[in-house]
Amino acid sequence: MDVPVLSVRDLVVEIPTRHALLRPVNGVTFDIARGEIVGMVGESGAGKSMTGNAVIGLLDRPARVSGGEILLHGERIDQLRGEDLRRLRGKHIGMVFQDPLTSLNPLLTIGEQLMETIVEHLNVSEVEARQRAVDGLKEVGIPAAEQRMDAYPHQFSGGMRQRVVIALALCAEPSLILADEPTTALDVSVQAQIIALLKRLCRERGTSVMLITHDMGVIAETADRVAVLYAGRMAELGPARDVLSDPMHPYTIGLMGSTPLASAGKKRLHQIDGAMPRLDALPEGCAFNPRCTRAKDRCSSDPAPTLAAGDNRAACWFAGGEQK
Repeated sequence: MDVPVLSVRDLVVEIPTRHALLRPVNGVTFDIARGEIVGMVGESGAGKSMTGNAVIGLLDRPARVSGGEILLHGERIDQLRGEDLRRLRGKHIGMVFQDPLTSLNPLLTIGEQLMETIVEHLNVSEVEARQRAVDGLKEVGIPAAEQRMDAYPHQFSGGMRQRVVIALALCAEPSLILADEPTTALDVSVQAQIIALLKRLCRERGTSVMLITHDMGVIAETADRVAVLYAGRMAELGPARDVLSDPMHPYTIGLMGSTPLASAGKKRLHQIDGAMPRLDALPEGCAFNPRCTRAKDRCSSDPAPTLAAGDNRAACWFAGGEQK
C-alpha cells in the first residue's frame, strides 16, 4: 500500500489564554494520497485554516501543536523548527493564500520572486531559474510570460495574481499544495478558471492538494474527498460524491441545504439556526447539539465518536437516523 503524501493523526492545536486553554483543532485525523484533492469545509471558526497552518508550521504564537502527529511521506514534520522547517516550505509544501496581493512582495518583480524560490530550493543557476520561472508562468496561463517576468504585482489583475501565486507555489516542485480559500477574492468566471487550473496541474503533476474553503460549490467541482469540520473536530469524512449527494451528519446536511443549486429553482434555502460556539464556551457532549434538529439526550453528554483516516462516515451517534 502506498504511503500517503500527508498523514494527520489526532492533531490537537492549543492556544493558552489567561482564562482558558482553547483548542481550535481537537483530534483531527485524515490522509491525502498522491494526486488527490481533499477539501476541508465548514463555517468560519471550524478549524480549517488552523489545521492548514499547523501542517505547514505557520501557527502564530501562542498557538501550538500540543498533540498528534503530522507526517509527510511517512516522516514526521510537526517537530521541525527553524531552518529545517523553512526548507520544508516551498520545496515540499507549497501554499496558495486567499488574497494574492498580500501574498506577493510589492517591491519585487514577479520574476524576482519566482527565481528566488527556485534558486533556493532547486539549486540551479539564475539562467535556468529564469527559464523555469517563465515556463511556470506559461503553465498557469499568463500571456507574454517572458515580458511579464519584469512586472510588479500591482500591474496584474486579481485573477492573474492568483495564477502567479499558484506558479510560485508550484515552482519548486512540491508534492503537496495547501490552498486556503484560493478563489474567494475572485469573481465567478475567474473562480472557474482557477479551479480548472488546480485540477489540471494536480492531474498532470501528481501533486496533492489540501483545499480549504467554505464554498460547497468549489468542493463539488474540485475535491476527490471532503472533510467537514465543526468546532475543531471532524464531523464527516468521505468521497466528495457520497458526502455531497447523501450527507450523513446533521451539520453537513445543513450546509448542503444552505447552498444554492441551479437545479433547485426557487426552492427556499435552509438556514442552520444558531452560530458556531466560542472555543471558551463549547457545549457538553457533541459541540453541534444545540443547533441540531436530531439531538437526543446522549448528544448533550457523550462526545460524538472521533473519525479515523479511512472512515467514510459521520461523527454522530444518530447519523442516518439510527443509533450507533
